[in-house]
Amino acid sequence: MIWRLIPVVTALSCFLFSAIHAQQTTPKEAKDSTKKNTEKGYAALLKRAKTADGLFKVHQTEADYYFEIPLSLMEKDFLLVNKISSVPMAINEAGINKGMNTSNKVIRFSLNKNAGAVWVKTIVPQAEAPASDAIALSVKDNFIGSVIESFKIEAYSPDSTAVVVKVNKVFDGSEKSFNDVFTDIGLGTSPKTALSGIEHIKSFPQNVVVRSLLSTSVTEGQSTIAVSVAVTTNLLLLPEQAMQPRFADNRVGFFTTPRWYFSDTQQKMESRDLITRWRLEPKPEDRARYLAGELTEPARPIIFYIDPSTPVQWRTYIMAGINDWQQAFEAAGFKNAIQARLVTDTADFDGDDVRYSLVTYAASPKSNAMGPAVVDPRSGEILESDVIWWHNVMTSLNYWMRIQTGIIDTGARSNEFTAEQMGHAIRFVAAHEIGHTLGLKHNMGASAAYATDSLRSAAYTARMGGTAPSIMDYARFNYVAQPEDKVTTITPNIGVYDRYAIAWGYRWLGDTVTPWQALKVQQQWIAAHAGDPLYHYGEQQNSLNTIDPRAQSEDLGDNAMKAGEYGLRNLKRLVPQIGAWTADAGDSYYQAGKLYMAAIWQWNTYIDHVITNIGGYYLEQPVQGDGQKAYTPVPKNIQQQAIQFLAKYLFTLPDWLFNAAIQEKTFAVKDTPLGPYEYGPYNMKREQQYGLLYSLLGDERLLRLLETEAAYGKEKVFTVSELLNACRKQLFAATQQGRGLTMEQRLGQQNYVDALIVSADKLMEKISKKTLTEDEAATTNLRGAVITAAQAGSNQRNLPALCDLTPRAFRMQYNTANGSNVAEAAALRNIHVSAMARTSGVAAAKRGELYTVLQLLEKSRNTGDTDTRNHYLDLILRIRQHLQLH
Repeated sequence: MIWRLIPVVTALSCFLFSAIHAQQTTPKEAKDSTKKNTEKGYAALLKRAKTADGLFKVHQTEADYYFEIPLSLMEKDFLLVNKISSVPMAINEAGINKGMNTSNKVIRFSLNKNAGAVWVKTIVPQAEAPASDAIALSVKDNFIGSVIESFKIEAYSPDSTAVVVKVNKVFDGSEKSFNDVFTDIGLGTSPKTALSGIEHIKSFPQNVVVRSLLSTSVTEGQSTIAVSVAVTTNLLLLPEQAMQPRFADNRVGFFTTPRWYFSDTQQKMESRDLITRWRLEPKPEDRARYLAGELTEPARPIIFYIDPSTPVQWRTYIMAGINDWQQAFEAAGFKNAIQARLVTDTADFDGDDVRYSLVTYAASPKSNAMGPAVVDPRSGEILESDVIWWHNVMTSLNYWMRIQTGIIDTGARSNEFTAEQMGHAIRFVAAHEIGHTLGLKHNMGASAAYATDSLRSAAYTARMGGTAPSIMDYARFNYVAQPEDKVTTITPNIGVYDRYAIAWGYRWLGDTVTPWQALKVQQQWIAAHAGDPLYHYGEQQNSLNTIDPRAQSEDLGDNAMKAGEYGLRNLKRLVPQIGAWTADAGDSYYQAGKLYMAAIWQWNTYIDHVITNIGGYYLEQPVQGDGQKAYTPVPKNIQQQAIQFLAKYLFTLPDWLFNAAIQEKTFAVKDTPLGPYEYGPYNMKREQQYGLLYSLLGDERLLRLLETEAAYGKEKVFTVSELLNACRKQLFAATQQGRGLTMEQRLGQQNYVDALIVSADKLMEKISKKTLTEDEAATTNLRGAVITAAQAGSNQRNLPALCDLTPRAFRMQYNTANGSNVAEAAALRNIHVSAMARTSGVAAAKRGELYTVLQLLEKSRNTGDTDTRNHYLDLILRIRQHLQLH
C-alpha cells in the first residue's frame, strides 16, 4: 500500500514546492518571463517575414500582410484615401481612370485589450469646442467615432510598444470597411475574393501605401462583363497640429469643408465653412520680412510632378500652366510658392503615394480634365492633389479653337495643329485645372466684367491678358473678335480675379490670428473692391436652369445678344470653309461632318446664352452695409432685346447654317456608343429648335417671370404674357397674314405647340411614381456604360467631372436625356420657385396660349396649300385633345 502513496506524496510535494517558488518569484522575473513569451510569439509569427520600416512596420509572410502599429499611434487621426491605379477598357470608356480619388475618410486605431483586438473607428471631425468649456464633454459624447473594423492582435512587439495585426481582409476584397471601390464608382457590386488580392504594400515615414487588384463582374440585360480595378489605399497620418483654418465668404469662390463650433457662451451653434487651401507659411526666419511686405519663399512649397507617361512634347506646356500661378502667389506675398517638376530617379517616388501631387496623364478617348484634392477635414488643408488629364482633351481644344477663332487665327483651321498651337491651349487648360487644385471654384461670372466690344480691341485684350479676368471661368476662346480687329490675345489667362482670390485665401496673417480675426481682415479686402466687376465672383449654376445670365459657361462679354451676333458673323464665315479645313484630296468627309456638328452646337450655345436673360436674375451675396441687392431681375429692355435676337436666329433658323453646302458631302456627325450618327438636316433642325423652345418655355423660367411681376408690377417687368405674345407673333406671322407656310415655318409652329403641350402635361402630372435616387441613377448609368463600352468601344460620358469640356449644347442634350443634372442642381446655387407649380399661373398661361393659338388655327384652317391645311388640322387636333375640347 505504501508504494501506491509515493506518487501522490511526490506530486503533492512538487505542487507545494512550485507554489512556494512562485511566491518567491520577483516582479522582474515575471516581467522577463512575459517578455520571453511575447518575443517567442512575435518571432514565431514573423519567422519568415519580409519587413519594411516606415510609419509602422509592414511584415509580409507569403500572401499574408501584417501591420505593426505602435501604441503611440492609437487614437491618432489618419486619413484613409482610396485612388484608382489602373482600369480595364470597359470602365476607361465610361470615364473612370487612373488617378481618380474614390473615397476619403478619417479613421483612428483603438486598442481594445479586453477583446484582444485593434478596433478601427471612422471619425467625422466636424464639431469643435474649447477644452475648458463644459459643453466640450457633450461634444465628446455626441460625436463619437463609429467602429468599422476589428483586427485580432496576433502578437506584441518584443518591447511591448506595438501590436501586430493581420490586415489582408480590408485590402483583398473580403471586407469593404476600408475600400468599397465598386460602390464608390457606381457599379454597386462586390469584389470576387478568389479573383482579388493585395499586390504590394509600402511603408513611408508619414504614410502606408497598399495596392490591390479587385475583380468583379457587371451584368446588364443578357450581358456580363468582367471588371478588374487596381486600387491604391493610402493611410496618411494627419498633422498633430492641424493648420489654422480660414472661414469662407460667398463673395470669393473657394471649395469648402464644413465645421461646427460649440461653446458655453453661445445661444446657438455656429456653423462655418472652411476654405480648402494648402498650408503656405513663411519660413520662421523670414516671417518678419514677410509681414513687412517682402516676397519670401514658403517653408513648404506646392510641388506638382508631371506623370512620366505624359508625351514629351506637352510636358513643358503643362509645366508652364502650373508655373503661371506664380504671379498669383506673389500677390499673396510668396515667391516660388508653386513648382512643376519632372519625375527623376527619386528613390521613393510613387505616383500612387498621397505625399506626391501629380498631373496624371490618362490614355483614354474621354475628352476632359479635372483637378480634385485630398483635404484634411479638420482644417481645410489641401494635403495632395492630382490633375487628371485625359489624352483626348485635345479633341475638344481643336474644335473650340477652329469653331471660335479659326476665322481670325489661320493657325486654328486644320484637323491637326502645330505643337506650339496645341501646346498654347494645353497650357490654358492646365492652368485652369491647377486653379481647382489650389482650392478655387469656377467663377462663371468673370467674363461679364468685360464690355463685349472691348473684346474686339487688340490693345485692350493684350493689356488685360485674355478673354476674362479669371481663368476659372469657362470663357474659352475669343469668338467676339472679327477678322478686321487684328486681335491676337484670344486665349483665357490668369487674371485680376485669380490674383485677388489667391491673395485673399493664402496671405499669411501670423501665428496668433484666429479664423474670426482673419475673416474680418479678409472682409476688408473684399470691401476695397466692392462694385468693381473685375473682382466679381459669379457662382456656377445648374446648366439646365441658369438664373444669372452673367454667370454662364462658355460666354463672353457683358451682353449675350451682342456677343452672339458677333459670334454668328464669324460662324457664318466659317461654315463654307468646313470642307477645305477638314479634308485633303482622298480624305473622307467624316471630320467635316464632326466640325459641322460643332458649328451647330456653337449656334445652339449662343442662342442658349440669350435665352438665359429671359426670366433671369442678377445674383449677388450682399452683406449689411454694402448697399447691394441679392436678387435683381434682368431689366425689361434687355429681355426684349433677347426676344428680338431669338426672332432672328431661333424662330427663323439660319439658312446659311442648316442648309449649308457641306451637306452635299456629309451631314452633321456625332460619335455615339454605336458608332458615328449622321443627322439628317430636317431632323437636326427639328431637334435643335425644339430643345431651345422647350427651354425658353420652361416652368422655372416662367415662374421667375411671375415672381418679378408679383414683386414689381406688370408695367415694370417683362411678363409671361409678353413672352408668349412675342413667340406667337413671330412663329405665326404667316398664318395671321393668310399665307401658305414653308416647311420651316410649319416646323417652328409644331415645335412651339408641342413644347407647350408637353410641358403643360408634365406640370399637371401627379408625383406618384417611384423615381430613382441619385445614387441609383448613377449606378444604372454606369452599369449600362460599362456594358456598352465593352461591346461597342464607345466614348460615353456618364460620371460628372469637375470640369466638363464637352460642348455645351451636347452636354445639355445629354443631361436632359439621362437625368445627370440632378446632382449638379442640388449642389449649385438656385432660387426655389417651383413649389406647387400646378397652382401657379404657369399652367393657366400655357393653356391660355394654346387656346389662343387654337382660335387662330380654326380661323385659318382652310387657307394655304394642302400641306399647310393638313398642318393646321394636325395642330388643331393636338390642342383640342390636350385641352379636352370636343
